[in-house]
Amino acid sequence: MTVPVDAILARLLALHPRRIDLTLDRMWRMLVALGHPERRLPPVIHVAGTNGKGSTVAFMRAMLEADGRRVHVYTSPNLVRLAERFRLGRAGGGELVSDAELAEVLEHCEQVNAGAPITVFEIETAAAFVLFSRHPADVLLLEVGLGGRLDATNVLAHPLATVVTPVSMDHVEFLGDTVAKIAAEKAGIFKRGVPAVIARQLDVARDTLIERAEAVGARPHVAGQDWVAGEERGRLVFQDGDGLIDLPAPRLFGRHQFDNAGTAIAALRAAGLGLPTAAYEQGLVKAEWPARMQRLVAGALVAAAPPGSELWLDGGHNAEGGRAVAAALGDLEERVSRPLVLIVGMLSTKDVAAFVQNFVGLALRLIAVPLRQEKGLPAEAIAATARGLGLAADTATDVPDALARIGGLGLDPSPRILITGSLYLAGDVLAANGTPPR
Repeated sequence: MTVPVDAILARLLALHPRRIDLTLDRMWRMLVALGHPERRLPPVIHVAGTNGKGSTVAFMRAMLEADGRRVHVYTSPNLVRLAERFRLGRAGGGELVSDAELAEVLEHCEQVNAGAPITVFEIETAAAFVLFSRHPADVLLLEVGLGGRLDATNVLAHPLATVVTPVSMDHVEFLGDTVAKIAAEKAGIFKRGVPAVIARQLDVARDTLIERAEAVGARPHVAGQDWVAGEERGRLVFQDGDGLIDLPAPRLFGRHQFDNAGTAIAALRAAGLGLPTAAYEQGLVKAEWPARMQRLVAGALVAAAPPGSELWLDGGHNAEGGRAVAAALGDLEERVSRPLVLIVGMLSTKDVAAFVQNFVGLALRLIAVPLRQEKGLPAEAIAATARGLGLAADTATDVPDALARIGGLGLDPSPRILITGSLYLAGDVLAANGTPPR
């Protein structure tokens, strides 16, 4: 009988005292013991960055699949089920690994590890390499877990391309307390002779990434220099040394998704995969990525929201993520004006003020909720920070309670409600709503 994935994870958590411990020593030991599955993978595009990694990967996957390619995908974190992080490429489109196969490969890695110290993410990444080495595919899209230089995914000698999406302040306790230090860690995935695709960045991040790419002999492909992408009359226009492409707007909502889509196209072209324009077109309008300005249109929480309201979900949790979401909400307000109410839950390790500041003057009220996490910030602390910034704020016991409180405000017209602040909260919302990622 197959052991449930959750039971295996519970055992693995006991193998190392820290969930995050950045080094490659344990990973290399594990890969040697497994017979180097990382050497038997399909061609890899390796993606790091602070914001936009998942959306960029989602666009690349949709574009490649539109051209009939089989695409493996490894992303993190998951929202509801661990299997969300392991997508197997199939003819006609990929599918999440089954719980049974995931449990089998995790148990195999657990047995090979033989009780030695290793973090859960490291053994999950080793399991991903074993899993993907067993199934043929044309491309593997590999997302960094944290940082880049010492991330468990950074064990590949020669990927097709490396990508760094926008870099900003996050995980400062692990990556450094300046944007330049964080960018240098992200640049650790660059490899000699491999295209290094650099998305639109803050100047200091861009300069650091270019400097590191040149230092290791990577080939920089820099947004604004080697390629440009942007919105023109509601369409995405992309141009690089190979020409200009006029494309439909991305399906994923928000101005920042034009940048993410452009980065995806730049990466695929730099990797030399030779996709036709039709694949880019189809990928843009078919890409899906849960909890990134996702409108919930059915489910238990939608039914609990005030009649006629809009319910949106985004897992943004840092200052730049908040800025992008606020800009998207501003665009919605210009189209159809509604009072905006935020439901926010955050970790204690995040800069609440920097995140919430983006919504001051845009939101009518914030309702803070606690997270079901050890490092979750008390709801009152979030509300107090919001009040200090001049935003009216209350607390609720959970999201259904928050929705009930919003219903009691008697807003007219019905409100636009955004649930945000943490991917942990986003996962709980999708589970409670009955609409988990697939």
